[in-house]
Amino acid sequence: MKEAKHAEICQLKITLRYIRPPVWRRVQVLSDITLAKLHRIIQLAMGWYDSHLHQFIVGEKYYGVPSIDEFSELELKDERKARLSQVLWKSKQKMVYEYDFGDGWEHEILLEKVLQPDPGVRYPRCIGGARACPPEDCGGPGG
Repeated sequence: MKEAKHAEICQLKITLRYIRPPVWRRVQVLSDITLAKLHRIIQLAMGWYDSHLHQFIVGEKYYGVPSIDEFSELELKDERKARLSQVLWKSKQKMVYEYDFGDGWEHEILLEKVLQPDPGVRYPRCIGGARACPPEDCGGPGG
C-alpha cells in the first residue's frame, strides 16, 4: 500500500510595507492551501477584520475574488483555485497581498523556507511577529 503524501510546510514572513518600525508576522502554513485560505490566515495573523477587498499580486498576475471583476477588466484569477505552492515554490520568492484598496495596505509575503511537517503540530500557526497592525480605516500608511 502506497503511503499518502503530506503537504510540505511553507514558512512565510508577512511584512506590512511602508511602516516603520516594521509590523510583521511569521506563519507556517500547508503548501497546498488556496490563496483564499491564505487571505483568511493573514487577516487573523495581522489583526485585520476582513472588512475590505483584497488581492494577491504575483509578478504580473493578480488573484482575488472573481465577483469583484464581473466584467473581466482586471484579468483577476480566482484565488479559490490557486494554491500557495503554485505561486511560491522556492525559498526567497515573494508576492504582495493588498488589503483595503482605499487605504492601500500592502504586505510583502516572503517564502522564507519550505519544511517537512511536524507530526505533533497543527497548521496553520503563527510563530513570531512584532507590533500591532494599524486600525482599520485609518487612512493607510500615511494616516
